Amino acid sequence: MMHVLGVETSCDETAAAVLTGERRVLSSVVLSQDEIHAPYGGVVPELASRQHLTSISYIVGESLRRANLTLDRIDAYAVTQGPGLIGSLLVGLSFAKALAYYFDKPLIGIDHLEAHMEAAFLENPGLPLPAVALVVSGGHTSLFFLKKRLHYRLLGRTRDDAAGEALDKIAKFLGLGYPGGPVIEKMGLSGDPEKFSFALPKMKDSSLDFSFSGLKTAALRLIGETRMSASHPHLADFLAGFEGAVVRALVDNLDRAAEKFKPASLILCGGVARNKRLRDRFDGLARGSGLAGFVPSPALCTDNAAMVAALAVEKMRTKKKTGLSLDLDAYPRFRLTAEY
Repeated sequence: MMHVLGVETSCDETAAAVLTGERRVLSSVVLSQDEIHAPYGGVVPELASRQHLTSISYIVGESLRRANLTLDRIDAYAVTQGPGLIGSLLVGLSFAKALAYYFDKPLIGIDHLEAHMEAAFLENPGLPLPAVALVVSGGHTSLFFLKKRLHYRLLGRTRDDAAGEALDKIAKFLGLGYPGGPVIEKMGLSGDPEKFSFALPKMKDSSLDFSFSGLKTAALRLIGETRMSASHPHLADFLAGFEGAVVRALVDNLDRAAEKFKPASLILCGGVARNKRLRDRFDGLARGSGLAGFVPSPALCTDNAAMVAALAVEKMRTKKKTGLSLDLDAYPRFRLTAEY
């Protein structure tokens, strides 16, 4: 039986996982750095990379222990190359390179956004294609068209802030805590999303790109006009309204993409895909369009190494060229690595 060890260190989670060649998850371990970055209201790159250096050996060892395996029984290594924080990426990449070199095993570089989409296939191997996927997280907001397995076409991306980043920044400005997305979701549950009106940004070129900087600016202006604060009586309404506007902007673009490309299914993935308001609106769009809708389980929405290893297994299954390449390098920004 083949075993693949995946390593993920693209941002502030140190993660490792072991999968079989049949894509069965034997272990998946994730160590969050939320407590380290919370005092700063966001991820501090230098602190993130230093914490990865401290944690990665333990996390990889724990993933092997839970899988009841030793390193000599690993047949291939998978590691996130990018996009992400360059210092964090280099920690995971260097560690995986060292293991692959020592044991003379294949090393597969994985794109972080492609891995998020692969999370949907990990739990739903029969997912109908073609599909349109919305990848939304603290650092990324993008739309893809998946013609077939391992073939991606970028349809649109954010031109400024990512959706999760916009939520984090508003939470930070109000002193609500970090990470801001889950805080806003929890505090806005009892709010009336119609009490505060937010106009959605429109692209002048009718593209499928996203923009959240204008929405964030409008929220900051309302905060100043209403003297909004953590103790304001209408805080829940304000947060519900802002969160609702972000969700509408995401799903409206997904709807436009579905109308244009006529997919057989829709995919929602990435850390922000855990948001209940977004999941509900996504489900409504899928049902209303008569399409199958797929969202990974919460543990596979956030950054994890199981999706990294799963994508490596799929690449090896389709006989994509694999081998030990010490030239494998990290890249901080998205680049389409798959053919279309």
